[in-house]
Amino acid sequence: MSEANWKPAFNPWAVALTVTLATFMEVLDTSIANVSLPHIAGSLSASESEATWVLTSYLVSNAIVLPMSAWISRLIGRKRFYMTCVALFTVSSFLCGLAPSLGVLVLLRVLQGAGGGGLQPSEQAILADTFPPAKRGMAFAVYGMAVVVAPAIGPTLGGWITDNFSWRWIFYINVPIGLLSLFLTSRVVEDPPYLKREVARGRVRVDYIGLSLLVLAIGCLQLVLDKGQEKDWFSTTWIAVAFAVSLYAFLLWIIWEWNHPDPIVDLHLFKNRNFSTAMFFTLILGMVLFSTTVVIPQFLQLLLGYSAEKSGEALAGGGIVMLLMMPIAGALVNRIDPRLMMAGGFIGTALALRFMATHLSLQMDFGTAFLLRTFQAAGLAFIFLPSNTLAYVGIPREKNNQVSAMNSFVRNIGGSVGIAMITTLVTRQAAKHQNYMVERATPGSPAFQQMAGGLARTLMERGVPHPMAQAYARIAGLISGQATTVAYIDVISVMALVVALLAPFVLIMRRPKPGAASPAAH
Repeated sequence: MSEANWKPAFNPWAVALTVTLATFMEVLDTSIANVSLPHIAGSLSASESEATWVLTSYLVSNAIVLPMSAWISRLIGRKRFYMTCVALFTVSSFLCGLAPSLGVLVLLRVLQGAGGGGLQPSEQAILADTFPPAKRGMAFAVYGMAVVVAPAIGPTLGGWITDNFSWRWIFYINVPIGLLSLFLTSRVVEDPPYLKREVARGRVRVDYIGLSLLVLAIGCLQLVLDKGQEKDWFSTTWIAVAFAVSLYAFLLWIIWEWNHPDPIVDLHLFKNRNFSTAMFFTLILGMVLFSTTVVIPQFLQLLLGYSAEKSGEALAGGGIVMLLMMPIAGALVNRIDPRLMMAGGFIGTALALRFMATHLSLQMDFGTAFLLRTFQAAGLAFIFLPSNTLAYVGIPREKNNQVSAMNSFVRNIGGSVGIAMITTLVTRQAAKHQNYMVERATPGSPAFQQMAGGLARTLMERGVPHPMAQAYARIAGLISGQATTVAYIDVISVMALVVALLAPFVLIMRRPKPGAASPAAH
């Protein structure tokens, strides 16, 4: 059988389910630890600020490995690399659960992030090689369900495990899944002939300069995004220096990789119109998906007093609707113009974000909160799948690893940038609105005095000490809550507009030819 006509020995759907198992495990771990940070800090005698390094350390190492995964796959073989990543992730997860101190836990999270960073791009490349273009849509739908459902249930599951057992079990649960993934991968996954041939040649050279520049650029950028708002961005010297170093290293890396004969990341792929446009859409998708995953539980916990578990349940609707929409989008992506699907997905997501902005309030009930995420997730499947499918159009088969690695990397960077942007904008808009409201809440005005007096009388009847002082404090809290709510509405409204404006740009991409065969390796 020629390389162009190669097919895996096992049923392709067995391969898809096998690699999706590890995807679910890894993506779940990016969100499951969020709600457990206070418990981790208390257990390990650390502050909550110090405990955030449990998240940051994982994200930094994860982001560094993502773009390198295609290069490492060519160096040692994709199946071997993939199983190494699963093994590293599983072992480090078990050791994270045993960590005696915060320092040890952070170090182990670095190893865990390195293992997790190689999983997603390897899995996408495996699916792209296993399924012909006509069936990739449904295969990516199965993969996509894991990518979007795991972050949705992560906070709920993490909160439940932490409340009922111990934070250490959020790491222990990865062990049996990892072992099962290793067993199944060893049996059903195989490298395609073109990749085996390339590994056998042994021509891949270690690009030490490119590797060093990449680690420096991504590491500094992730630190800036994670700590920027907390340190007031560029007013802090080390944040400004880290950003400058990241920018300079990134520019040098682009120049170096563009001219290198065997680069870690093949930047020449961006000359392909579909690929470059798909990466831009993936960046926006990452910003919207990860940002709103943070915004909704944050709003529910900080302003409405929900528990971590309850706020996680409000995201469950998004996971449910994605489970329903992904197979539908997968079936449609090869029957209608995927560009039109993406345009519809962008418009639907924009309308859902607008719905979110108009219904966000301090009087919002749980049912409304549940619908906010449900409506917003409905359109994502019609962006995610067509974008993934169109990204491979016109790309040689031996470059599938590069496409999948860049796709995962751009989505994660988009998520980091989106979370940093929305956190900063909400904080600054809230301060702006609070100043505006305070200026108009004049204690000497009749309306203010009537409100304060009525609240003080109610508190006095309830036996609350110092009723007038308590009334002023509650009015201040009300003003702060209203200002923050309006800030969330402002930011989400801008996101809705940005997403809607993307719809016409889908026409830049080329539609794949019906029934086109996989490009042959050459």
